[in-house]
Amino acid sequence: MFNKILIANRGEIACRVIRSAKKLGIATVAVYSDADATSQHVKLADEAVYIGESPAAQSYLQADRIIQAALKTGAQAIHPGYGFLSENDQFAEACEKNNITFIGPPVAAILAMGLKATSKALMEKAGVPLTPGYHGTNQDADFLKQQADSIGYPVLIKASAGGGGKGMRLVERSEDFLTALSSCKSEAKSSFGNDDVLIERYVVNPRHIEVQVFGDKHGNYVHLFERDCSVQRRHQKVLEEAPAPKMQEAKLEAMREAAINAAKAVDYVGAGTVEFIVEQDGTAYFMEMNTRLQVEHPVTEMITGQDLVEWQLRVAYGEPLPKQQHELHIHGHALEARVYAEEPEKGFLPAIGKIHYLHYPEQNEHVRVDSGIVQGDEISTFYDPMIAKLIVWGENREEALVQMHHALSQFHVEGLGNNIAFLDRLVGTDSFKNAKLDTNLIQREDDYLFKQDHSVSSEIIAVAGVAEFLNRVQTNLAASNPVWNSSPLWRSNIQTQYPIRFKLNDEEIKLSIAVQDSYYQVATHGEVIQLKAELLNQSNLTIEHQGQKQLYSFSRSQQGLTLFKQGKTYLFQAIQNNYAGEDAQGSEANLKAPMPGAVTQVLVSANQRVKKDDVLLTLEAMKMEYAIRAPFDGIVVAAYFQKGDQVKAGDELVEFQALEEVA
Repeated sequence: MFNKILIANRGEIACRVIRSAKKLGIATVAVYSDADATSQHVKLADEAVYIGESPAAQSYLQADRIIQAALKTGAQAIHPGYGFLSENDQFAEACEKNNITFIGPPVAAILAMGLKATSKALMEKAGVPLTPGYHGTNQDADFLKQQADSIGYPVLIKASAGGGGKGMRLVERSEDFLTALSSCKSEAKSSFGNDDVLIERYVVNPRHIEVQVFGDKHGNYVHLFERDCSVQRRHQKVLEEAPAPKMQEAKLEAMREAAINAAKAVDYVGAGTVEFIVEQDGTAYFMEMNTRLQVEHPVTEMITGQDLVEWQLRVAYGEPLPKQQHELHIHGHALEARVYAEEPEKGFLPAIGKIHYLHYPEQNEHVRVDSGIVQGDEISTFYDPMIAKLIVWGENREEALVQMHHALSQFHVEGLGNNIAFLDRLVGTDSFKNAKLDTNLIQREDDYLFKQDHSVSSEIIAVAGVAEFLNRVQTNLAASNPVWNSSPLWRSNIQTQYPIRFKLNDEEIKLSIAVQDSYYQVATHGEVIQLKAELLNQSNLTIEHQGQKQLYSFSRSQQGLTLFKQGKTYLFQAIQNNYAGEDAQGSEANLKAPMPGAVTQVLVSANQRVKKDDVLLTLEAMKMEYAIRAPFDGIVVAAYFQKGDQVKAGDELVEFQALEEVA
């Protein structure tokens, strides 16, 4: 087995490869850009080599620098992950020339499958079923239009070198073909440096199903069953599952056999994925072959119990496949959700920024999280905004759906937009629950997925107020503040009111919390809600309301409090409380401490004139600073405390008189 490998990638796939390499006792070398200097894959690897500036074109796509990093560190092989250089035949060839094993297929297989037109010609020769269309080399516009007219509309124009939905146009009428062709060729040239296209009949409401195949250097081939990747947005996958639900076994077997034939046709070695576009009746047509590991490979691992990265390493080293076909079986059902930093309601625009709080679901035999992101990391403009892949397993599809819903409810991100709530709604749609799958599912469920009620219940608001209040109390206790031990907060039947203010959805919310016996009475918007609450730790509390107990999760920062419940995120922005003697009667005001705390500033002295709203002193209480302001123009008669003094709730802080009374 290899002693050391280099991983020519970043993020979650680099971490994933490192995990399998460590299991086999293989040392690992990471490469990194400026943006990734402190990333998890760099910390997990045994060594790390800097390869350039943050843009991928100046770092992860610099094949020469990666080759030199491997030579410098003595790495015997390079794992390309997916994306970047993973399907680059020139990179694979450079590895070969430098006596470095490329952990992927032979150069000839990458070349054969790299161009859609070439691969389809090979597949046709191998007897693999193809979508009716034109896959030839003649690129004359009028000729291509004749082919489209002959196939019949609607048709798809697809870039021969394309992928990820780029260089693809749907044409529904003959008169629109030439305009769409010009646009498609332009995008293909810009994205792939090759404007060749092919024409195919457009399959209405298709499913997207792919078969995982493996070949070794000894002529052995197996499939590890299939994955359904039909749920997509902008031709990019969102949810994947294995095995494909509601498919006739005979149709699946035909697809699996076709995938093996495809791999054999190009003498394939290593992990590959043969993708099919599938009619609703199960008729499958070859679409393309990805000559690398796929993002969604974990669902295959979950149902087969096999480590596909370990398989890659063993096969690349020259070992035979770890198992033969008769030894591979499907066990249960698995789902994968891609958690992105993005705004689904804004056309899935990426969300850029720092993750202030990140909590992953607890991992076990049913729940797995693949990620290279931790709390405090930033999602930048340079790379894909995926935070993590959430993978769940159940004895059957129904159990897997329950696991996914529960795991999403435990997945918490604060600091930037994300698609967690969207994914939870998506899993809950009738279409997905009933396995009515096709690539238009998201558009078909548009009303349910995007037109959500953003109103917030009084209970949620009350829970946020109690969570904030209890955390402030806990913070002061942790700081060994003796004031809290004698505070009326802990005395029975005391109705001291503790004000908390938030801004929610641009609306200011004022809460008043009273503690009586073991209850918290929260007054807001003229409504009083009575709760029991127990703070479990810095991020969780239990709430009992109307005889029902529920667990809530939250995070706190200087910006405020974020409450998480059932996959939804509620951001309550902090508003600094100012106390200006609002309860003063007549012309005098004895300004009192609203709660226990410490005096941080005294800005006035006896006999000093001040104007209305001038800050007299500041008080730190419950990890927040409060400004005590003048209720009107007047004279400070006396300030009773100094900086650093501890005060109790209700203590008189400043005695104050109006100017007219002094005169």
